[in-house]
Amino acid sequence: MTTVEQRPATQPRSTDKTPLTAGIAAGPVYLVTALAQALTRPGFDPARSDVSLLAIGPGGWIQVANFVVTGLLVIACSVGLKSRLIATFGAGLIAAGIFVADPANTAISWHGALHIVTAGIGFLAFTAACLARKSLYSRVTGIAFLAGFAGVATGSTSPAVVIGFWVAVALAFAWLAVTAVQTKRTINH
Repeated sequence: MTTVEQRPATQPRSTDKTPLTAGIAAGPVYLVTALAQALTRPGFDPARSDVSLLAIGPGGWIQVANFVVTGLLVIACSVGLKSRLIATFGAGLIAAGIFVADPANTAISWHGALHIVTAGIGFLAFTAACLARKSLYSRVTGIAFLAGFAGVATGSTSPAVVIGFWVAVALAFAWLAVTAVQTKRTINH
């Protein structure tokens, strides 16, 4: 009779960490794609224009795809983190890509309103996920992200507000990556 070698219950399968790797990749994918567009799109001023405006007009499909791909990466990470709040954040990113923002200084359309609402729900879920953690870093990240979102949600084109939101987004994705790495380490032990 042959025996089947079994892995000890404490040893993770290699696929257990794959969703967490998606969370580590999400930030660089989003930020590099958004910054490349922001710095090369004629007439786009990254100091005065929200990243959502990159989804408008010729080449807008790139930012739409960026929202969707990043959202899928975040949802994959949420599986590894076992976090519905992070999954909601990812779904909000996907919906923000599907429902394109309106151009600045125009009336709000139904898709523009849904862009704001779905992104807002995702951003609030992300903030709640940060605040649910006990570390100071998590709580500061959540508050900074919420403040950055609140600033751009006003429609302000002030460089302090817009750049503040870019920084808050970078901080949020750094938090997601750090949290994914920490979770991977706990799986290994």
